[in-house]
Amino acid sequence: MLQATFVNRQALYLRPDPARVIVRPFKPATEPRDLNPTDKTRANHIVDRVLALEPEAAAHLLADVLENFQGRHRNLLATFEARADVMEQALLAHGTFSKIQRQLIGAYFLNEYSFEASALFNPSIVPHPDQSGAPKGGLRFILSLRAVGEGHISSLTFRAGTIAADGSLAVDPTSRLALSPRISRRVEVQDGDAIELAFNPEEELSERVIFPVTDSQSNGIEDARFVEFHDEGRKTYYATYTAYSGRAIRSELIETDDFTSFRMSPLYGNAARNKGMALFPRKINGKFAMIARQDNENLYLIYSDDLYRWDGGQAILKPQFPWEFVQIGNCGSPIELDEGWLLLTHGVGPVRKYSIGAALLDKNDPFKVLARSREPLLRPEPSEREGYVPNVVYTCGAMRHNDQIILPYAVSDTFSNFATIRISTLLNAMRSC
Repeated sequence: MLQATFVNRQALYLRPDPARVIVRPFKPATEPRDLNPTDKTRANHIVDRVLALEPEAAAHLLADVLENFQGRHRNLLATFEARADVMEQALLAHGTFSKIQRQLIGAYFLNEYSFEASALFNPSIVPHPDQSGAPKGGLRFILSLRAVGEGHISSLTFRAGTIAADGSLAVDPTSRLALSPRISRRVEVQDGDAIELAFNPEEELSERVIFPVTDSQSNGIEDARFVEFHDEGRKTYYATYTAYSGRAIRSELIETDDFTSFRMSPLYGNAARNKGMALFPRKINGKFAMIARQDNENLYLIYSDDLYRWDGGQAILKPQFPWEFVQIGNCGSPIELDEGWLLLTHGVGPVRKYSIGAALLDKNDPFKVLARSREPLLRPEPSEREGYVPNVVYTCGAMRHNDQIILPYAVSDTFSNFATIRISTLLNAMRSC
């Protein structure tokens, strides 16, 4: 099988770093909120043991904990206090506490989690909302990545970087610190909650980690496909992602204006029950438009008047070439060109080998497929075959910059890299339909 020679791989590897940790609630045996305050549960036993310490011993122990962990996290004492607040029901049975005792109890009900210990992959890229400091003729970008840690739990993390006028790329240094946002609001909606999250604007972008916060996401926030969406002069960043509960999947939507505050909402309708939905970057003929894959095999185009409800759809792309005979899917939101909508796709071939291809859709009527790539644009090189899931290259979204496509992609579900593609060369290589 031939592979496109006009795809320029970079040497800009983003690898998982097990040293990056966040603190997460530690839940021994039973959730504290489920406890009767008078029950002598395991949680209460831990509290009893802390309260039995002499004040001097408690102060010494807290100082030792801070010496060991403070340099690894921001505002650690405030984090201990916040965790103790959550444990309030278990604490009620024990009377009053000193500040040191509350902070110690909070520490006992937390644990560190290495959120990218296993993998850092399936990236998507969008222009940064703040272009101050961008290189002349270039721009700043935000990269979202799927991070996987212990227990194969996926979370969402970010990097910032720059693209120069000539298309060369640089990624900003990654902060050694990492943290989860506070939940600022929960709103009951159909089949669950919409969650609003907030980070401190002073924290670096690479510190921000969105970890599962609802039952539907409890085992993972997977494969966010970010897009810069324009509507009547307003710019919003949306991303569809797969929420995995450990038993079931569903599509959900995250939205933000600044990558500091986020809203996460379920998507509804019979087209939102599977993976791999990708939103067009603007309305088409007055409607929202989405590429989806309801049947695990083909790609569908769906229109909706409601951003949160998606039903029906029409198949527009089916497996055609040997490298995609098992299934096809989208690799992010369509990219608007003068010639039409460029849709990056993935195909699965023999021995479950994943490759990246492309299709061109009519700009005014995306049901019309104008051209397709007969051969993959990108497939695993010998040096890229090994990893957590062998023989996979994959992306959740590329971006146009001048006359090039900037394509971040994952290697064997383990680490990420970048490639660049000249648009004119890509279009000339595609086969008319």
